[in-house]
Amino acid sequence: MVRRVQNYDDYGSAVQQIILSTSDGEFLDQLIPVLKDATITSRSSALTQTLSQYADDRESEIERIGLTKHEEFLGSVNQLQNVRERTVTLTADILELNQSIQASTEKLAEQKQALVNTRAVRENISDVSDALKESLKILHAVNNAHELIRKKKYYGALKSLDDLQNEFLIPTIQNKYATQHRLADLIQKSIPASQKTISEAVMTDLNTWLYRIRETSQFLGEVAFYHTEMRRSRQRERVENDDFLNNFKLNSAIELVFDESEEFDVLDNEELQVDFTPLFEALHIHEALGQSDKFRSEYAATRRRQKELLLPSSVSLTTDDEQSLSSLLEGIAGFAIIEKATMRRAPQLRTAIDVEELWDSMCSTAISLTSKALGDVGNAEVLLKLKGVIALFIQTMEGWGYSVVRLDDFLVTLFDKYAELLKRRFSEDFQEIVSTDDYMPMAINSREEYDKVVNVSWFNQDKPIEELTFPCVLPFSQMYPLCCIDIRNFLNQFYFFSDDHFQHPNKIDDTLRKSLDELLTEKVCQSLVERLSSQYLGQIVQILINLEHFETACQELEQLLIRARSSASAGGPLTLGATEQFRENKKTAEKRIFELVNSKIDDLVDTAEYDWTGYNQPSEPSSYMQTLTVYLSDIMNSTLLGLPREIKELIYFDALSHAANKILALPLSPDVKKINPNGVMALSKDVQHLTDFVDSLENGFMLRSNLDELEQTIQLLRSENTDEFFDVSTRNKKYGRVDAMNGPLLLEKLTNQISSPGQASQRFANFSSNLSSRFGTK
Repeated sequence: MVRRVQNYDDYGSAVQQIILSTSDGEFLDQLIPVLKDATITSRSSALTQTLSQYADDRESEIERIGLTKHEEFLGSVNQLQNVRERTVTLTADILELNQSIQASTEKLAEQKQALVNTRAVRENISDVSDALKESLKILHAVNNAHELIRKKKYYGALKSLDDLQNEFLIPTIQNKYATQHRLADLIQKSIPASQKTISEAVMTDLNTWLYRIRETSQFLGEVAFYHTEMRRSRQRERVENDDFLNNFKLNSAIELVFDESEEFDVLDNEELQVDFTPLFEALHIHEALGQSDKFRSEYAATRRRQKELLLPSSVSLTTDDEQSLSSLLEGIAGFAIIEKATMRRAPQLRTAIDVEELWDSMCSTAISLTSKALGDVGNAEVLLKLKGVIALFIQTMEGWGYSVVRLDDFLVTLFDKYAELLKRRFSEDFQEIVSTDDYMPMAINSREEYDKVVNVSWFNQDKPIEELTFPCVLPFSQMYPLCCIDIRNFLNQFYFFSDDHFQHPNKIDDTLRKSLDELLTEKVCQSLVERLSSQYLGQIVQILINLEHFETACQELEQLLIRARSSASAGGPLTLGATEQFRENKKTAEKRIFELVNSKIDDLVDTAEYDWTGYNQPSEPSSYMQTLTVYLSDIMNSTLLGLPREIKELIYFDALSHAANKILALPLSPDVKKINPNGVMALSKDVQHLTDFVDSLENGFMLRSNLDELEQTIQLLRSENTDEFFDVSTRNKKYGRVDAMNGPLLLEKLTNQISSPGQASQRFANFSSNLSSRFGTK
């Protein structure tokens, strides 16, 4: 209940109540309201005056009592004095009694204290025993955890620490009055250190595992390569039994289905076992510790460092160190297989992005190192082996789901280098074959030798082999079959590159066509053309024959390339530029033969010594004419024998036409002024000899037309009525082949006068005398 504050106008009653208070609490209860009310400035002096007045009144009253009742007061004082004395005596008795009681009490207290102390000790001992028991449980759990760590049972140790916390430490720590509180707190603070110990121990085991894995990577890659090679062999066997399966490459769905029965785990087999337990344990421990992200980061960094240690600073591709690249690729394959297996078993640890990033990095480094080393390779066979290793690597890693696009593209670069080396080598071979050929028809001594030459050459014998007798001679020289062998080897070497794995078959088709075209054009055809400058007719004829066969070979090659090209290449016809080059240069060789034959004819005809105004008629043909017919006969039956019939006829046709024109030019020469009947007879006898020779030839009837103008010219010069030539109708009938300008020129030189030798001498003397008189000489 709240006390109501009373306001006072007269403090007399208030002071009376304050003075009459029986206790301090009541005194304050009465005083506080008065003080609160007196705090007002106008009333504080009134309160003070009232209190002073009350004090003065009490002093006056005491003084009055003292004066009026003095004797009674003194009596009372005496009584009080007596009481006091008796009180002192009683107090001394009480004190004595108290000391006696106190002595007995102290003894009893000592006995009780001893009993209390004994009970406290027993209770303390009991508490300590209980605390020790609880502490021993804690220590036993701690020791058990550390024992599990020593036994490398890390997850059990971590679980033991977790149970220790939940069952003992946390409840004990929460109870601040527990006796083992400090011990629990101390052990609780050591838990992170124990967990760190477990983490470090796990990482130590994991690093040991990673080291072994790194050391095992190359062997793992080697085992994977061997497994892929076995799959290749099985696939080739299946293709041999069913050609349709040739449409399905390694790692295709069909191949994988066929190979299902041949189960093989590269990570767990008789030769190699990869145990992922340390990795899983480390991952599990760090997940339990809530350090998954940290562990993932540290593991990724470790694998990146191992990747760097795996990759060398350079590789050698020379024949002395062919295993350098193979070892590198085996190491990369093993490393990548571990990464892919880890990703599949622990996707939360290794993501596809992490694995692909490492794979791309390793591929880039391998390609870069190989590209740098390619400059030192000068042997195409070495590149072919390297391609086989890289193809095996590609097929192996493609089976593990890795992207091999960059490696496939690098094979194109390797193929370009391979094609360049092949072209260079075969260029030298072709050059040597062409330069060392004897340019003579190739002699065959036996049937076996004949079969070998025919099998490697594009050659169709006119006669059946049963009609051939050995030894025999083939039309081409030995350079032709040697070049054919090289061409076939060249084709095989190119297509060897596409074996097993090459995703750019059209690249091979195009490069092969261009390279083969260049080799045949520049190293064979051009070299043969350069040798056409020879003055030896037999060599020129042999070159022409070889060009003929090379043209046939090119036509066969075009069909062969069409059949061999891949389905990915564009369809349609395929034409080698070398085919047209050989065809065109056959004409060049023919012209060169014409030149040599005509040059020989010119040389023979130039030796003719006709006495156009001779005194006597010749009894036999001129020696040059006899030599000319013998020469034509010899080249027909020997030098030109190997030429195709139509070419021989063409050469003969051109030679006879040239000979006729050359012979006809003799009497037309400006140096010939007169021609008498004996001169005409000498020319006629030579023309008749040439005509008889042509008639004796197998195709003489066709060749005879080349001599028509020469024969008609002789008939005109021997005609008794030369005026017929000037009659157009008669001339067209009898002298139609005689040139309208040459006929009158020869008739103008014709004379019927035949001088004796003496007359001729006299004419010469007169001629000399006239010259002397004209020029003043003797």
